[in-house]
Amino acid sequence: MKIKFIGAAGTVTGSKTLVESNGIRFLIDCGMFQGIKPLRELNWEPLPILPETIDFVLLTHGHLDHCGWLPRLVDQGFKGKIYCTGPTKDVAKLILLDSAKIQEEEADKANKEKYSKHEIAEPLYDVKQAEQVFPYFRVIKTNEEVFLDAEISAVFVNAGHIIGACSIELKIENKTLFFSGDIGRDNDVLMYAPTKPTHADYVFIESTYGNRLHPDTDAKMELEMYINNTFRNGGTTIIPSFAVERAQSLMFLLWQLQKENKIPNIPYIIDSPMGVSAFNIFFNHLKWHKLALEDCVEMSRMFTMITDFKDTIEAIYDKNPKVVIAASGMVTGGRVLSYLEQYIVLPETTVIMVGYQAEGTRGRKLLEGAEEVKIYGKYYPVKAKILEIEGLSAHGDQKDLLNWLSVLENKPQKVFIVHGENQPADELRIKIQEKYGYDCAVPLMGQEFEI
Repeated sequence: MKIKFIGAAGTVTGSKTLVESNGIRFLIDCGMFQGIKPLRELNWEPLPILPETIDFVLLTHGHLDHCGWLPRLVDQGFKGKIYCTGPTKDVAKLILLDSAKIQEEEADKANKEKYSKHEIAEPLYDVKQAEQVFPYFRVIKTNEEVFLDAEISAVFVNAGHIIGACSIELKIENKTLFFSGDIGRDNDVLMYAPTKPTHADYVFIESTYGNRLHPDTDAKMELEMYINNTFRNGGTTIIPSFAVERAQSLMFLLWQLQKENKIPNIPYIIDSPMGVSAFNIFFNHLKWHKLALEDCVEMSRMFTMITDFKDTIEAIYDKNPKVVIAASGMVTGGRVLSYLEQYIVLPETTVIMVGYQAEGTRGRKLLEGAEEVKIYGKYYPVKAKILEIEGLSAHGDQKDLLNWLSVLENKPQKVFIVHGENQPADELRIKIQEKYGYDCAVPLMGQEFEI
């Protein structure tokens, strides 16, 4: 059996792991690369094998860095099934359409304003290509064995992280391979704690926060303090947010604060068509999260949900204090850019980062103290306060990741550490070896192992 790491090795994006066994080829995830330009350019490169020779894809969850390359895969000849949970199918459809729409809009804007280095800027894929993926989705239930081939079966188990996210236990060639996907936190605001593996011959574990511990701080209290300080200064609070799970976690905390009369009575805006649709997924899949139906209904009444861009423009030019949650979470695209064009130059503005910021993204640059930021080909001086709330991350930290391995009843032959930048991945390797004595490897991009 061959395992080839063609994404999320040395980086947290572009998750793609190729498995080959007895003439069967399949992918665990098929994500888009994000962040620095050399990574983004990999999205335009062909896979090391022909997509038409891939039999199926197992999708751990619907984030762009795990599903965002599916339109290219299908466009280049893939005709197999894409197995995932019900919520993951709904989330992936939303995210792929949103990604395609943003790419189309940015290509059009670059061509009109002539700031692309290419003679004609083109999207990686368009909405039509994104929609061509949908017929290939096959919904499977969690905790039930699914036979993918005569000698290959999979069980999807809850991973926390976001709605629908799963780890995958794969039985193949009389071996058990366990792919973590993205691991959620043991004490998440909305998601249930991830299911831990009990037996595995080979483990593939993510390492996004492999070298960090989430601070022991109260995210709700920080949110209260930052919003009140900004309101007293007559400013607007802008929260770039992932539309799925993070936006809903923020909504929940803000709703709690409002019920306790701890934040001002100002507009609270969700400006993300995808964020609004993602909230509907929470309504439709209640067993996947901790909120009751009546909580969802009451919570939604607090927020102005914007989907039409003309309402975005109206909100932007209303200079009264407000709190805006808008995608994207790493400030790489989406409507948050339209707000920042107007507000990042104002010292009374507060921008709160609430999730992981990959290398090379605007979000990372802002957190690292950039004095100016480039948006749609123009540079804007950063006068706003840039703050961070780490306690809302949907990824487990180093302690959570180590704990995820704590109930294994056997010693795996190898633990592959993936989906992390080099330093976090290597530090997690050292910790796993020290704590459990497991043989660990940190694969390089494109590296292949025989097992």
